[in-house]
Amino acid sequence: MRAQCTACDHTEFVPHSCGHRACPHCQHHESQQWIERQLAKQVPASYFLLTFTVPEALRSLMGANQQALYDHLIRASWETVRTFTRNDAQLHGEAGAIAVLHTHSRRLDFHPHVHLVVPAAAIDPDKKRWRTKSAKRGYLFNHKALAKVFRAKLLEAIATEGLTLPPGLPSTWVVDCKNVGRGEKALVYLGRYLYRGVIQEKDIVACENGQVTFRYRDAKRKRVAYRTLPGARFLALVLQHVLPKGFRRTRNYGFLHPNSKRAIALLQWLFGLDPRRLIETLRPRPRLTCPCCGADMEIVQTRIPPRPPKTLTVPLLHTREAAVI
Repeated sequence: MRAQCTACDHTEFVPHSCGHRACPHCQHHESQQWIERQLAKQVPASYFLLTFTVPEALRSLMGANQQALYDHLIRASWETVRTFTRNDAQLHGEAGAIAVLHTHSRRLDFHPHVHLVVPAAAIDPDKKRWRTKSAKRGYLFNHKALAKVFRAKLLEAIATEGLTLPPGLPSTWVVDCKNVGRGEKALVYLGRYLYRGVIQEKDIVACENGQVTFRYRDAKRKRVAYRTLPGARFLALVLQHVLPKGFRRTRNYGFLHPNSKRAIALLQWLFGLDPRRLIETLRPRPRLTCPCCGADMEIVQTRIPPRPPKTLTVPLLHTREAAVI
C-alpha cells in the first residue's frame, strides 16, 4: 500500500497484512476487538479461570485427529462446567463461559488445553432468577471432581469417534480452578495470545548456522529461559500449532453466547454495571505516523503490484560497453 502524510506529503510503501491467524504480526486489531466484545458482556459476579488439560499419554492421539478431538475437548470442558453449575446448591441454573483453546506450552511443545473464563453465577430460566456464588474463599467447584467428570466426558467422546485409546492412560487428570476477580485481566491475557500465533518475532533471539534460539518464560523457575533447535525442528514446532482450516479457537457458551445480548444488557442495567469503563482503558489501534514530521498518514493506494528488482550496471574496463548483472 502507499501511505501519504497529511502534513508534509511524504509517501511510504506499507506491506499488506497477510491476515493469517498464526502470524505474529497481523490481526492485533482483531485481538483488540475480541477483548472489547468479551468485556462488553461482563456480568455482576466474581469470575474464575478454569484450565482443562489433556494428559501427556493422550496428546499423540489428539495431534493425529485435531479436527474432531479439538472440538470434543472444548465441548467436554464446557459440558463439565455446565453440569456442575446445574447441580450446585447455590447456583442451580444455566452457566455461562468463554472458552479458548491453546495447543502449546511456553517451550512450544504440543500441550493442548482449554481455558474457560466462568462467572460464578447462573440464570434460572424457569423462575427467571439470577443467582451468584460467594467467592470470598476463592472457591467455585472442587478441581478433583471437575477432573473426574471431564475425563469421563472426553473419553466417551473419543470412543464415539471409533478411536483406540493409547496404553498407560492415567486415571487422574488435572483441572485448575482459580479466582480472577472481575475477569478483566484474564480476558485481556487470553485475547493477547488469541491472534498473534505461538511466538513473537522479538522472542527469536538468534538464527545462525542452521540453529534457531528463542526465549520463553520458565513458569517454575520464574525467569527467562532459552531453547536452541535446528531450523527444521523449530518450524515443525510452530506449524504443529496451526489450527485446522475453519476451526474456531474461541467460543461463547450459555448466557454469554451472542444470542443472549438482551439478557446481559438487562442484568447490567439492573445492577448498574457499566462495561464501557473497561473498554475505554484499552489501547486503540496504533496510528500510522509520518517519520518526518510525526503527523498522521493515510492510505491513498492499495494492491500495488511488486516492482521488478533493480538491475546493477557495471562498466567494463577499456571498452564502451556495459555489463548488466
